[in-house]
Amino acid sequence: MRLVIQRASSASVKVDDSIVSEMGSGLLILAGIEEADTTEDIDWLVKKVCQLRIFNDSEGVMNLSIQDVLGEIIVVSQFTLHASTRKGNRPSYIRAARPETAIPLYEQLVSEFSKALGKPIGTGIFGAHMEVSLVNYGPVTIILDSKNREF
Repeated sequence: MRLVIQRASSASVKVDDSIVSEMGSGLLILAGIEEADTTEDIDWLVKKVCQLRIFNDSEGVMNLSIQDVLGEIIVVSQFTLHASTRKGNRPSYIRAARPETAIPLYEQLVSEFSKALGKPIGTGIFGAHMEVSLVNYGPVTIILDSKNREF
């Protein structure tokens, strides 16, 4: 599982001209799920994201976690995070999980973030064409990959 984590001062997800999720300060997370992903990947990623010290303390130093700042999270499924561009100019998405695998894992990822933060987590709509907006604060963008934990 691959996550693109963006620290945001605000973010929203719109589907068919309707806002389905919005937040103030927190994290907008794009989640790419592959066929080989398991609950172990989810557990590692949720723990890692919730403990990342990427929010500023009173000294202006990134020393606080999403839990410390009581921030919000929106998680949006994005299969294109597993694009392979090795051959030619048209990306291949062969590593991206099919919906029957990806949807339960996505829902579990959202549920685990909700448990960890003790509050609801915003989402997109799986498989829908979405307009994702954010004000990336910093900017701070971090990529985590549960199959390459040094990434």
